[in-house]
Amino acid sequence: MSPESLSVETRRLPGAMPAWIAAVDVQSWRECAQTVAAADGRLVALWASDRRDLDGGFEISCALAMDAGLLCLRLPLPVQSPCFPGIADLFPAAGRMQRATHDLVGVVPLDARDTRAWLRHGAWPSDVYPLRRDFVARNVFTPAPDTYPFVSVAGEGVHEIPVGPVHAGIIEPGHFRFSVVGERVMRLEEHLGYTHKGIEKRFEALDLMAGARLAGRVSGDSTVAYAWAYSMALEAACGATLPERAAWLRALLLERERVANHLGDLGFLGNDAGLAFGLAQFSRLKEDWLRMHARLFGHRYLMDVIVPGGVARDLQIDALADLRESMSELEVEVRTLRGIYDEHSGLQDRFLGCGVVTPALAGKLGLTGLAARASAVSRDLRVDHPCIPWDTLGVRMCTAKEGDVAARVAVRFDEVLESLRLQRQILERIPEGPVIGELAEPPAGAFGFGWVEGWRGEVLVALEAGPDGRIRRCHAHDPSWQNWPLLEHAVIGNIVPDFPLINKSFNLSYSGVDL
Repeated sequence: MSPESLSVETRRLPGAMPAWIAAVDVQSWRECAQTVAAADGRLVALWASDRRDLDGGFEISCALAMDAGLLCLRLPLPVQSPCFPGIADLFPAAGRMQRATHDLVGVVPLDARDTRAWLRHGAWPSDVYPLRRDFVARNVFTPAPDTYPFVSVAGEGVHEIPVGPVHAGIIEPGHFRFSVVGERVMRLEEHLGYTHKGIEKRFEALDLMAGARLAGRVSGDSTVAYAWAYSMALEAACGATLPERAAWLRALLLERERVANHLGDLGFLGNDAGLAFGLAQFSRLKEDWLRMHARLFGHRYLMDVIVPGGVARDLQIDALADLRESMSELEVEVRTLRGIYDEHSGLQDRFLGCGVVTPALAGKLGLTGLAARASAVSRDLRVDHPCIPWDTLGVRMCTAKEGDVAARVAVRFDEVLESLRLQRQILERIPEGPVIGELAEPPAGAFGFGWVEGWRGEVLVALEAGPDGRIRRCHAHDPSWQNWPLLEHAVIGNIVPDFPLINKSFNLSYSGVDL
């Protein structure tokens, strides 16, 4: 569908990705959402803003994906009783996002089925909203008890197993409440939000150029995707055109980030299924890959390489041979290890049929990224809405249909090999020219979107400029918002010892859903 098919007036936004924006009222908010849902569109992000200093109220916004591109609906809300019609019945992924808008801004969805606090954990009083404009970030509150009302499952032989929020390993905190009969999982309920860092509030204290560094630290394993999405949003707000060589270098960096994360996950997936050899080998390969990043781009995880207007470091011609050689060596090793994984009966016994997400459920609940592609949901921004250089590279989407751990492993292997092919093309075809351009300061109120297919899925940044080159509002959205609820479904019917394996096959971000 296209914006012209909607009942509201839309305005095309400048930028590398096709995007439109529309100011709506309460009725057209629901009507537009229903129209997009009926056309198999999906929710990308939902967030709230405090605009009392501008026009006397609040605002709820959502970004919806259509065939033509991205549609942003903006609904103004009154100061008193700022409520809006919820859309979780149309897009189930909206449920937790709507709960977060209440926790952070005090904007309340009407007729919501789940009204439990999502992010609070007693960290601030119930009448304090940390994303309102008058909130003072230095405020310190006496913590209240964390009394989250988990759903109880009753019945003969049913037991509850609480896991977390503090874990034995060095990972971010999350609470997982299992209801089990024997070892079989009847229900899993997650409670996240223990890593709240005030990132969205911090954006408001920064100028537009400095925001890229913070965006790159929203979720450390996706720094390229977030920095590119933020820079894309700012460049759109400025009406700037990215130098062509910079666009090709950004694509190279994004693909290298994709490979690094897949290598790490493939190693841990082998380890979680009892093959420590897999962890040792893939850890070695990832380490070599990251050392190449440090040598050529100045940072193992590529932080601060992508900046608004282009990239901070060019790729020198004498590095091309090293890159090609390392990619050739990696491809040989990955193909060899894939053969070992595919033929290892112990691994396949653990992978096959474990943690299944059916294509129907994936489509209904809005699964995204590599996990969606492993459940036959064919979506990839590099294919669906290709910008430079994806529009000339011919990206081959990697998919599977089984939706189990084995399928998610297979998609990772396929994407590593496809990414290496794309990187070779980039090195062969990258144009000469400048790697950074000038950005004019956008006027206050200028708005832009960045939308990038990160290794985990779609990363979105919505950016609004304030006066004097400052950030008024920046919302960064991680694909884990959509995918965490699917993990709860994927675990049902499996045994408790399979949870680490299923969890790692998704490898979702805690930090990315708790800004």
